[in-house]
Order: sequence, then C-alpha cells, then structure tokens
Amino acid sequence: MNQTLSQLGKYLAGRSARPWLTLLAGWLVMSLLAMTIAAELARRDAVSELARRADANAALHAAVLRSELEKQRSVPVVLAEDPDVAALLADPGPAAADRVSAKLENLAIQMRAAAIYVLDDGGLARAASNWREPTSFVGSNYAFRPYFTGSLSAGAAEFFALGTVSGRPGLYLARRIGPADEPLGVVVVKVEFDTLEAEWRRTGEPAFVTDQRGVVLVTSEPTWRFRRSRELTPEERQAILEDQTLSGQALDPLPYSGEAGSIVEIARGPAAGEWMLAQTETDTPGWTLHLLDPVQRATATATTNARVIALLLVTLAATAVAVLLRRRQQALARAKADETARAELERRIDDRTSELRDANSRLKSEIDERRRAEASREILREELVQASRLATLGQIAAGVAHEINQPVAAIRLHSETAARHLERGDETAARRNLDQVSTLTERIGTITNELRAFSRKAGRSVTTVSLATAVDGALLLIGHRLRDHGVTLHRSGLDELQVMADPVRLEQVVINLLQNAYEALLDAQTPDPVIRLEARRVDRHVELQVSDNGPGIDPAIASTLFTPFVTTKTQGLGLGLVICRDIVAGFGGELSLKPTPQGTAFIVVLEAAR
Repeated sequence: MNQTLSQLGKYLAGRSARPWLTLLAGWLVMSLLAMTIAAELARRDAVSELARRADANAALHAAVLRSELEKQRSVPVVLAEDPDVAALLADPGPAAADRVSAKLENLAIQMRAAAIYVLDDGGLARAASNWREPTSFVGSNYAFRPYFTGSLSAGAAEFFALGTVSGRPGLYLARRIGPADEPLGVVVVKVEFDTLEAEWRRTGEPAFVTDQRGVVLVTSEPTWRFRRSRELTPEERQAILEDQTLSGQALDPLPYSGEAGSIVEIARGPAAGEWMLAQTETDTPGWTLHLLDPVQRATATATTNARVIALLLVTLAATAVAVLLRRRQQALARAKADETARAELERRIDDRTSELRDANSRLKSEIDERRRAEASREILREELVQASRLATLGQIAAGVAHEINQPVAAIRLHSETAARHLERGDETAARRNLDQVSTLTERIGTITNELRAFSRKAGRSVTTVSLATAVDGALLLIGHRLRDHGVTLHRSGLDELQVMADPVRLEQVVINLLQNAYEALLDAQTPDPVIRLEARRVDRHVELQVSDNGPGIDPAIASTLFTPFVTTKTQGLGLGLVICRDIVAGFGGELSLKPTPQGTAFIVVLEAAR
C-alpha cells in the first residue's frame, strides 16, 4: 500500500507543476502588458491635464503682470496734469526743480517705480526721483530715446530697454505734458520687474514675456533676456539693434523650439528637461506671456501609480485563479486517495477471516479518523485566524499605501532639491535634504515591516509582550483611518504593563476591536467620535478596555454576540469576535462585553508578565 501511495504522489507532483508554471508565465506576460498600457494611458491623461494647468498658470501670470502695469501707467497720467510739474517746465529754476524732484522721489517709493523724471521739450531732464544719487538723471538729455519722440508726437509712448546709466532692463512709460502744438515736455516712469521676475522664479516654472517681434523682455531666467523666440527679418534685427541697448546674448535663439500646447525639451542649463509650453496674450499690445510647466514631475507620478494599480489588479486575478487551481488539484488528489484507500480497505477486509481482527481494524480506523479530525480542526482553526488577519490586512492596505505615498513624494522632492544644491555646490544644504530622505525611508521601512510581520502566521508560543508595543503596532496599520475620519483616540495606563501572549495574535485582537469601534462610529455618523484604550493591573492580571461613544449594541443580541455568524454589521460574517475570543482564550485570558450607559466597551483580561 505504501509503495502504491508513493507512486501516486510522484505522479501527481509531476502532473501538477505544469499548470502552475503556465499560471506564472501568464501572470508575468499580463503584468507587463497591463503595466505598459496603463502607464501610456496615464501619461496621456497627465499630459492633457498638464496642458490645462499650464494655460491656467499662464493666465494667472498675465493677470499679475497686467495689475502691475495698470498701477504704474496711472503715474505719468497724473503727473502730466500736476501744476508743479507744469510750473517747473514753464519757468525752470533750482528751487522748483528740487521741489518737484522731492515729490517724484516720494512717489517712486510709494509706487515702487525704478525712476520717475521730467524732461523739457528739448529732452533735458529737469527733475528726477534719483536727484540725490550720484547717478541722477537731472541735467542729462534723453531726446534720442524713442519714448521721448514717440510721446511728443502721439501723446504717450512705451519702450523697453536697458538703462543708459544703470544698465538695468525696464519698461519706460512716457506721457506728453501740454498740448500737441505747444508741448511743455514729457514725464517718464521707468518700471523694473525684478520683484515680479523673482516671484515667477520661486514657482520653479520658467516664465517670460516677448514683444511683437518675439524678443524676450521680462523673464524669470535672466540669461534669456533679449533672446528671440522666432527668426527675425534683417529689417527687424537692424531696428532692434538701433533702438535698444542689449545684453551680451542679445537676439540669440531661446534654448528650445515648439508651439503652444506642445512639449519642448531644453538640453542644458538650470532649466534642462521636458516642459509643457503655454502662451497667452497680455493687455500690452504685442506682448505675449510664455510659461513652461515641468512634464516629468506630473507624468512620473501618474505612470508609477498606474503601473502599481495594474500590477495589483493582475496579481489579484492571478491569485484568484491560483486558489481555484489549488482547490481543483486538492479535490482530485483527495478523490484518488479515497478511491485507493477504499479499494485497499475492501481487499484487507476480504483477507481477514477473524472477527476479532476485523473489529480491531475498525476500531483502529476510527481512532485514526478521530485523530485526523482533531488535527484538521486545529488546522482549520489556525487557518481561520490567519484568514481573518489577512482580511483585516486587505481592508487597511489601501490606507497604508496612502501613508507610504506621502513620504515617497517627499523623498522625491528632497532628492530633486539635493540635486539642485549639489549643482550649486552647496553640500551642506544637500546633506540636509539627504538626511530627510533617510528619515522618510526609515518610516516607510517601519510601516512595511509591520505589514509583513502582521501578515505572517503567528506562533503558538506565549511570551512576554509589552501592551503599549502591541497597541502601537495596531495603530501603525489602522491609525490613519482614525485620523482621516476625525476619530479622537485616548490612551491611558499602557506604557508600564506587560502581558503573557503572542505579539502577532494580540495585535490582531486589538486591530479587530479598534476596527469594530471605528466602523460603529462611522456607520452611526457619531459627532465628535472618541475611542478609548485604557489598561490597568488587577492582582495577577491586566485588563485592557476598548470603548467608544457610539450607538452601542442592541441588548437583544448582546447575549449572543460571541456566537458564530451573529453580527450587527450589514456586510459582516459574525466571526471576528469569535476568533478574538478564541485567541485570548489561547493566552489563558478572557474577552467579554462590558455594560456601559453609552457606547460599547470590551474588556480583554490577560495574565500579567512576572
């Protein structure tokens, strides 16, 4: 008989390996295919969303620029009607010039203008806001500037260029003083965009403004100023060189090419990488605002999440198929084993002639069957506990993934920041960011280690366990659900108490009780939900009470609460508390329901560690 069973086992082992190898190969192929398709779909969605976000950001930048220019454009309009300015130009004199210069100085401070100055009809500066400085404009002639001639002829003019004295870029807003046939002069306000450019630079999204010829005027990237976004005609190039004082890289092309709404690539420099280009018109005629939004940051997260989700779905499907395959193999093996055993038993019965041997054989068979039943019952009990643990783990897995996703996003941000610091040579700042990465990695390791430990089958031995450690482990897995739904958790008396238990099984009991309390509070929509964990030592035992301020348990089912398949949940099976009671009983303890005037309270009594 033993030889026959051995041959049968070898046959089944050889035959059962093939479907498992097929399943594994199928899982690998489907995982790769699903991850590839999901990543591509997610990337397309992310690019579309990025284009919409870039357009919105460009519109916001344009609104800020418009607000700044509208404020500054009002200054020359007001000064052109100022009687003191008109009096100075009608009868220039030192006292009048000083009085007007002082007024312009105060106005420049209030309006945050770079400079305000008044020119007579010959272009000579009679008063200026910087009249006290060594670089004062007073006495300088600006008749050659296009904004002077333009404002005399048209009444107003705007011109962007580098200052002839300061060398700083700015927009010159000019307004004629007096009628067109007998002008008294021109008032000029120079607007510099250093503050606006610094604000754009802090966003990490390169932004710049071009004129009607595609020349960059205002930009968050200083090296791009006076570069061009398109090819210039010889006439345009000559006109720009004649009417502007340009920087060293003037009229060089920008380090990218592309249309609005497309992805452009910058090969070198601080802004190296792929960017989504957005454009929008401004209120200033001929001015166009361009914005570059980083592509890698948006698409990387989306594609990574899509791959993970696709892998999980394929893995779940493969797991379901594996369970069905395993059950089928077990059923076939049991059927063949039963058939062989039955044939062998019939042969042995036919061979026995003695009534005593026949009775003895039956008695032995019954004893063996009882032992197998006892062993099967114990195995079933252990598997039921493990299944409950894995079911709990499945419920909290999504939340734990959210807990892990936050430090992962922070790790990516700190890593990118460290890389920028290293490019700038700031090793101290880079080291601080890398230390933050190490700390966040350690937190992720703590969470994953707790998940791995909780998913293993617990041992049968009872050891000394810190009650606070078991509660901390449970909260590490389920605590985020309490925080996300505003459940207040009170702990008291846990720190100094140790009990005799198995750490994994005790943690499972705590998680089950906390989850029952949390679901009761959530289903009842209890205002200001509270869960309390209170422990105390009573003689040679430790009592742990888990209570909540929810609706409580119906007295009609309170007496049968620990009966299998009795539950108050619409989706529950009624096995959680039964399993918890059996686990606690295995420690030599007791789990019971404590009557309370409000809410629900469970008492776990365990033997105190000596």
